[in-house]
Amino acid sequence: MIWNKKYECMPRQELETLQLKRLKEVTQRVYQSVPFYKQKFKERGVYPDDINSLKDLDKLPFTTKSELREGYPFGLFASPLKEIVEFHTSSGTTGKPVVDGYTHKDIITWSEVTARCLSCAGATAKDIIHNAYGYGLFTGGLGIHYGARLIGAKTIPISGGQTTRQVMMMQDFKSTILTCTPSYALHIAEVAKEMGIDLRKLPLRVGVLGAEPWSENMRKEIESRLGITALDIYGLTEIIGPGVAQECPEKNGLHIFEDHFLPEIINPETGEILGEGEEGELVLTTLTREGTTLIRYRTGDISRINYQPCRCGRTLARIEKIKGRIDDMLIIRGVNIFPSQIEDVLMRIEEAEPHYQLILERKKGLDELTVELETSAAIFSDEVRKVEELEKKIAQEIEETLGLRVGVRLVEPKTIQRSMGKAKRLIDKRKLK
Repeated sequence: MIWNKKYECMPRQELETLQLKRLKEVTQRVYQSVPFYKQKFKERGVYPDDINSLKDLDKLPFTTKSELREGYPFGLFASPLKEIVEFHTSSGTTGKPVVDGYTHKDIITWSEVTARCLSCAGATAKDIIHNAYGYGLFTGGLGIHYGARLIGAKTIPISGGQTTRQVMMMQDFKSTILTCTPSYALHIAEVAKEMGIDLRKLPLRVGVLGAEPWSENMRKEIESRLGITALDIYGLTEIIGPGVAQECPEKNGLHIFEDHFLPEIINPETGEILGEGEEGELVLTTLTREGTTLIRYRTGDISRINYQPCRCGRTLARIEKIKGRIDDMLIIRGVNIFPSQIEDVLMRIEEAEPHYQLILERKKGLDELTVELETSAAIFSDEVRKVEELEKKIAQEIEETLGLRVGVRLVEPKTIQRSMGKAKRLIDKRKLK
């Protein structure tokens, strides 16, 4: 299902012409209305009239999350406060949050791109969407809500938490699409099993899951336990919220809505623009936002871009499933690794449950990583020797796959705290000392 064929299937040359037109407009706009950008442009020695092709994008300065925080609350708004109709903030728990302001037109744009996401996942006006993303200042709940309303679907705005009630309503309301984080989808499946309800027998058929990196093996686990097709959605508060990119049933990358968001992949260390297929940091420029307009925003997310048309019919570029965040990358004894890579290995372990944490500690001047992983009650009823053998097997599997030696500690079911939103996978105890 393609929501807007004009833009989602636009020939590349025509799309690039549109992108350049909008890029010129947006650079003029921020230069004139945002003192922060006027100063940044001058420091870089670039002016809006210097942008004459998409290749000129690298003349423009980057924008970082720390700069957005420094502008708290309204310092980087590109529209007068009287035109702002809605506020959202980042979900960060430390320091001042990033504030995103939306004009009436921004809400229309947001509804459009999230409608595209849901349609890309197969949603129609006939669907009942169980929206378990958090409502409020977090963008997830309302973003999906606006898109579902635009396509005419029936929406259950249940938000996160009260999982027993969630399962009951999914069963009674005959929900067909679940929207939430991947970790919460697994928790819903766990609670449903305790209630004696087999989610695979319900009308539920698709999950639109995002807000945290998740592996292919995590996808298989979710699909097996819920009996659905699990698809990835990508977005971030700073840009608009959910609606930046969406995976289609081909499961070969997330279609990024390039008529609204201009993507680049850069070398995170040098800032150099990388070519198609090269892995690096995703950078986004908003082409149509009014309230919060960002030039070359460094997302911190690791991905790569594929510009080849998809078999689904869309011509939009696709970004690879987010591998992780630059600031989440662990360097353990010279090995660079992301939590999602460890997750991918863990989900292959038949005796393990899909709930884990990574504990990072410093011992005798060296960083040590321990994987805490839940397993079944049956495993713990066996001899201690069998538990130790399984721990050794998992550690060996991680070392053989990733080249990293870690400690493994199996824990009993329900030991690891469940998340109603973004799962906290890494516990860095080095920072506590």
